[in-house]
Amino acid sequence: MPRARIHRIATSGPDDTSGLRDLIETGALEPSKLVAILGKTEGNGCVNDFTRAFAVKALKQELGSAAEGVSMVMSGGTEGGLSPHIVTFEVLDENGPGAAMAIGAAISRDLKAHEIGTFIQIECVAEAVNEAIKTAGISAADDVHFIQIKCPLLTADRIAEAEGPVATTDTLKSMGLSRGASALGVALALGEIDIATAKTTKIGVDANVWSGRASTSAGIELMGHEIVVLGMSSNWTGPLIVDHAVMTDAIDTASVTASLDRLNVGEHAKLRAIFAKAEASSNGRIRGDRHTMLDDSDISSTRHARAFVGGALAGLTGGCDIYVSGGAEHQGPDGGGPVAVIAERTC
Repeated sequence: MPRARIHRIATSGPDDTSGLRDLIETGALEPSKLVAILGKTEGNGCVNDFTRAFAVKALKQELGSAAEGVSMVMSGGTEGGLSPHIVTFEVLDENGPGAAMAIGAAISRDLKAHEIGTFIQIECVAEAVNEAIKTAGISAADDVHFIQIKCPLLTADRIAEAEGPVATTDTLKSMGLSRGASALGVALALGEIDIATAKTTKIGVDANVWSGRASTSAGIELMGHEIVVLGMSSNWTGPLIVDHAVMTDAIDTASVTASLDRLNVGEHAKLRAIFAKAEASSNGRIRGDRHTMLDDSDISSTRHARAFVGGALAGLTGGCDIYVSGGAEHQGPDGGGPVAVIAERTC
């Protein structure tokens, strides 16, 4: 039976692979078993954040031929106290009881520039997500707890070379449209919305249409989608378990606490990793109190949101090596977002 194994590795910079190398040299990590690597890098998380591609390049150089087929999703932006790190996902083969956390991965076809931020992207993502779920051996959509996607964005060059009209000529806005279309693709694949809703939803506008299990991050380093699915399956064994929550706003730690309780963290399990989405609420308020994240012309609101939600979750969990991704278009309710919790059974 397949068994999932993860390692959470601190990094001193986007190109720091020393922690990964140490695990490989001691035999604690088998490169041939890797299926995905998720990470936080200390760039600005915007269009010109090259720390993401820098980190991927360093990882590929370190892994060599073992990097082929491994989904690598780097999310830029470690504002506030968020600590740069990577999380590796391996699939081992051993006998044992189920159910346990299952991992599936897929890489979609490359999009053309004029397809980014459109229904074509929604369909493309939905198809790849279904492929990843099938690969993971997860039998029901309800057993899927988190889907992490790295999606493309538009640059000036890509816009100039486009074969047709693009969704926007604003490169920064293209990130949100791509994230939103990818999230709607997840919602379609999981049955959270139907095909008619997917076709009629105004991407980036209709905030009431969202997925509770999608986490999407746009980057300049690709034109397709790197997709990682986490869920529970009776076909998997091992001590790892996963659950999810949906934060209703940026300080909704109660929903995350409920997820930790469902996994018996602190009593029968140990927290191993946490992944979250963050975005400033569009009405400029959090439970009635005014915030200024949307009015700051010096710093993007996504950077504020990452720092704010990261601090809230760090205070709850007691650690700063948390994966918080900004820009939550169609990922949870306005001002909130999905959260995935991975734990390891201790008894």
